[in-house]
Amino acid sequence: MKQIHDSGKVPRPLTAAQRSARIALIGAVMLIVTALFVFVGGWRSARLTQSRMMTAFQAASGSHPGFRRNHAKGLCVAGWFDSSGQAAAWSKAVVFEPGRVPLIGRFALAGGMPFQTDALSTVRSMALRFSPASGHEWRTGMNNIPVFAVNSAQGFYEQLVASKPDPATGKPDPAAMKEFVGRHPETARAVAIIKAQPATAGFADSTFNSLDAFRLVNSAGASVPVRWAAVPLQAAVIQASSPDDDSPQTAHGNRLFDDLIAQIHEHPLQWRLLITLGRPEDPTADATVAWPDDRPHIDAGVVTIDQVSSEDTGACADINFDPLVLPPGIEPSDDPLLSARSAVYARSFTLRAAEKPAKPPSAVTPREAQGVVKP
Repeated sequence: MKQIHDSGKVPRPLTAAQRSARIALIGAVMLIVTALFVFVGGWRSARLTQSRMMTAFQAASGSHPGFRRNHAKGLCVAGWFDSSGQAAAWSKAVVFEPGRVPLIGRFALAGGMPFQTDALSTVRSMALRFSPASGHEWRTGMNNIPVFAVNSAQGFYEQLVASKPDPATGKPDPAAMKEFVGRHPETARAVAIIKAQPATAGFADSTFNSLDAFRLVNSAGASVPVRWAAVPLQAAVIQASSPDDDSPQTAHGNRLFDDLIAQIHEHPLQWRLLITLGRPEDPTADATVAWPDDRPHIDAGVVTIDQVSSEDTGACADINFDPLVLPPGIEPSDDPLLSARSAVYARSFTLRAAEKPAKPPSAVTPREAQGVVKP
């Protein structure tokens, strides 16, 4: 039956030329949408895809089916967040209302090697998923460095390519890394800032930073640029820098994870969530640049971790800690790394989910997570 419009007239069928024009228009719109996603996501080159990024991770760290492509070695934790209510004036997010919110988290080491030896120099991460009763959850991934080493997906990809191990030595080619840094002065500046921060003894006394900028939005619609950090309430133990810190004799097995497990079994660990309020002149699209130290902070509350488990049995194993899973009241900034990270995390999750039957046991076993240290 032909469709009758309100006017009562029967529309004329489209000609072949009109149908072709309509299809072409739809295709053009989809192309524009895709191009915008690529641009906003920081994928500066059309040749840089999620698959190419996954290939670069594998080339740099090897093939490890069933594991995350980055931060592959990790441990599940759980606990809660006690909100102070002080951030509620700046954000309408339910998680910042006074009260307690359960959370699931993950501590990990950077890199795609799930069986790497724990070394003090390796970047450590804390990822958290806050789950308010409202259902408006918040996921965040933070690192124990003050700034990020790159400020774009293309830069990160080139860094991975440069860090590919030389088959002859098993280590990255110094010439390739030097050439990469020479083309990326922002990385050279960021690495200098990172190296100036001494490493602490482990996960428990590390400060974890969001690195990327976000925006808080309050109930009136006003927004402000922010970065946040989880600052330990445990006293920091600064390790003296030594060339032997990461040698095979001192960097052994799971020492950082074993220490974390023992500390959590002894008593809950806590971090204060401090939110830094940026000013209009503070860069939000470049994670390699630190904001001035004099910016005001909001004491948003305290994160408490009191449970620990191996990824083989823990709840964090199947969580994708996508930085763009945000509740109303927290929005992404113009930082291109946010969309790029989200896209790469999604691809990594899809791959490891399909590879799950082939995944070997994690480096930190369920028995070890119970506090029974391997001999």
